[in-house]
Amino acid sequence: MNNMDSQKPVHTIVLDAGAIIKNQPPVSTLLNQCESLVTVPAIISEIKDTTTRARVQTTLLPFLTLRSPKPSSVKFIADFARRTGDGAVLSRPDVDIIALAYEIECERNGGDWRLRRVPGQKGLNGAPPAKTNSPEEQSAQSNPPTIPASEDEPTAASNGTELPADVAAVSETVENLEIDTGDEIPEAEQTGTKHDSALNSEDSHEASDAESDGWITPSNLKKKQAEDAGSSAIQSPEPKTMQVAVMTTDFAMQNVILQINLNLLSPSLNRVKHLKTFVLRCHACFQVTKDMTKQFCPRCGQSALTRVSCSTNANGEFKLHLKKNMQWNQRGNKYSIPKPVAGSSNGKVRGGGKDGWGNELILAEDQKEYQRAMQDEKRVKARDLMDEDYLPSILTGDRGRAGGRVKVGAGRNVNSKKR
Repeated sequence: MNNMDSQKPVHTIVLDAGAIIKNQPPVSTLLNQCESLVTVPAIISEIKDTTTRARVQTTLLPFLTLRSPKPSSVKFIADFARRTGDGAVLSRPDVDIIALAYEIECERNGGDWRLRRVPGQKGLNGAPPAKTNSPEEQSAQSNPPTIPASEDEPTAASNGTELPADVAAVSETVENLEIDTGDEIPEAEQTGTKHDSALNSEDSHEASDAESDGWITPSNLKKKQAEDAGSSAIQSPEPKTMQVAVMTTDFAMQNVILQINLNLLSPSLNRVKHLKTFVLRCHACFQVTKDMTKQFCPRCGQSALTRVSCSTNANGEFKLHLKKNMQWNQRGNKYSIPKPVAGSSNGKVRGGGKDGWGNELILAEDQKEYQRAMQDEKRVKARDLMDEDYLPSILTGDRGRAGGRVKVGAGRNVNSKKR
């Protein structure tokens, strides 16, 4: 069985809903790369499509193990995701998937020694557990075999103890060397030679210490690399066979998985060690949100969210890549707002300024106009390519509502008609 484990790169793969629904990679490829496939029961219940459900029940379920994580594992992952900022965008099945992988990881590796307990932790939780010997090996170590002494071994006349053969041979060689040496060095020259050698050894030690402190040498190369990486603990080499790996395409799940130091797989069955994606960052209060559907900042409420590139490395470090000398565009922020009219927010009375301008003006997330527009967006399922809400003003070239999102504010060209 050990030979089979060493042949496959992964022992257990925990599947997310995306890999099951898209069927990428297929089940045969997964079975060739791992020993067992595991997921939570809630993932199967999420599949609503009849064709996909029939395919999963016939081709995947016979090889799939359904297992629910323990409440302690779910609590640990929920607290960890809340600290990383991903708790607000993770659903309960997403948390269960990561908790199940965390639980199996602790079972397969004998604890959480290769994981992290808090985000941003330098190094891992500890060293790998020591291998326990078998009872036969322990008894052999406690009772070592005795070697009988031979009768022809020489004895020491001084204290009457017996000497082993190798020690006696060495002593005879030393005596022969002392007898065979011809010229003797005077005592004064011996003292000077010893003194010079001691000085030379001290100078060499000081020089080596000075070189090792300031310069990178082949002897301290690994130590310097570990210091630059910011890891205080000694990192153990990656094993050839991964015990547990998670396959998902959700960025929030990937971010939590990498920061815990769980194994992450791509649809091509390659291990992912570095993530690069986008988040929304408020230009007013610098709040970072990972919900890309937001149009208003969840902290200050302003429509100042900008898309920023970010990355997560294998050490779990989250980094934002800000644009150098970025200038915020103030165009279209100064214009006159029409006076409010009672009943216009409910649509009973038409408000606004001249020719009804500003009747549906949206400036905040808690406006009834914005909530009504979001509900209308959810109702519309089938869209026409020539619909201005989906592909805005393809003939005029206006891109004020690009992507079909709700228009916030008056737009960049609000003051162009006054010229």
